[in-house]
Amino acid sequence: MATRTPNDRLRDVVAESALTYEAVAKAVRSVAAECGTTLRTNKSAVDHWVQGAKPHSDTARYLAVALSRRLGRVLTPADLGLAAPDADGHDSIGLNLGGDPLDSLIPMWRAELDRRRFLTTSAYSVAAAALPLAHIRDMAERTAAARTGSHVIGMAEVHAVRDMVAMFSDMDERHGGKHGRSALVTYLRDDVAPLCRGRFRSDEVRRQLLSAASRGVHLLGWKSYDAGQQGLAQRYYLQSYGLAVESGLPGHDGFVMRTMAMQGLKLHRPEHCQGLAETGLGRAKGRVDAQTEALFRVVHAHTLAKAGLRSAALAEVGHARTLLEQGTERGDEVPFWGLAWGPPDASVFSRTAKVFETLGDHRAAAAEYLRAASARPAGTYARIVALDLVAGAEIHLKRGRIEEACATWGQAMDHMDGVRSVRTRKAVKAMRADLAPFRARGLRCTAELDERAADFLATA
Repeated sequence: MATRTPNDRLRDVVAESALTYEAVAKAVRSVAAECGTTLRTNKSAVDHWVQGAKPHSDTARYLAVALSRRLGRVLTPADLGLAAPDADGHDSIGLNLGGDPLDSLIPMWRAELDRRRFLTTSAYSVAAAALPLAHIRDMAERTAAARTGSHVIGMAEVHAVRDMVAMFSDMDERHGGKHGRSALVTYLRDDVAPLCRGRFRSDEVRRQLLSAASRGVHLLGWKSYDAGQQGLAQRYYLQSYGLAVESGLPGHDGFVMRTMAMQGLKLHRPEHCQGLAETGLGRAKGRVDAQTEALFRVVHAHTLAKAGLRSAALAEVGHARTLLEQGTERGDEVPFWGLAWGPPDASVFSRTAKVFETLGDHRAAAAEYLRAASARPAGTYARIVALDLVAGAEIHLKRGRIEEACATWGQAMDHMDGVRSVRTRKAVKAMRADLAPFRARGLRCTAELDERAADFLATA
């Protein structure tokens, strides 16, 4: 029988965490659950790992994330003496900042197209969420990558990239995150990345091209988010941030920080959300148009509400509304990257609803969700309109308005046909669970809606 070599690296990190083996096992199970995996890890398994046993590669990654969260820094299985063989030593790709973002993105795209699981099953990293807070100016001071080749890139190429990213974004909103994802990866890898390393007609062209590339990578993060792959989404957001910083366009880097704050809020990982939202707002305030600044302020309001700062949150909501009205009246032009989720007013209404919901004002929240859904062209933004209506229906149910909830859920499902989205499927499953007690009472509207939901889940 072969003798195991104790894993001193893992032993030392666990000791540094001050967690018991039972607490470590619980943390590993929690991270795995976030990734859709059920584990039965217990304190005996942790002891075996410290004694030299090798956990499954996915479990090793969950362990690394659990200990990263505890210690506040990014750890990989290799740091724990548990290198994952199927990750080719790249567990940390995308979880860092400082070099050329393309050096992280190219291996990520290769892994995604090869269907490598170590990225799609990666977990959200609390430690990595703090990275932008410490890297505000670092990459902006770097020069662009070496410019080679005979072709000089001008604004025509920038407009072409923007048009392609806008097309992929429209498809994403109409048909869900799974639609066109591989095509977007291929386009960014084969067409956009070489442009980013090309020769530019002017520094302004370079800035605009890097910003457009950042928007494309941001969309990949959004597609991953929609597919329930939160760890991969976070890595794409980090690299989108890196490209935005390198572009130097006012406010774009802060906009990605805003997105990262939104992701943390959604995942109930608030550790750095307020810092991300505040810093992102600071990067944009006074440097962008009023409507775009409203987008920053309403997310900041949500983080304040989550922190229990009710008065400050409501004041920030009011500020966002004022800015939105001012920008609309003046006809301010919103930058390309600021239109990631469509019309700014709809995004402000939707996030305002979340602020009111967090503060317990369900009546106001339901009204804002409906307002958000009505503010978007339904044909273009089918998925997000559906999800805003779902959120509104859930609020109606909390208020005891079952028939109103069913009618709103029905409207939401009207927009879901043809949408390939993990989030819409989860929303429909949650709806069936919420309606179960009412179906038992024989309410007709709930029975009809449940039948429609069952058909949707069977065919979606």
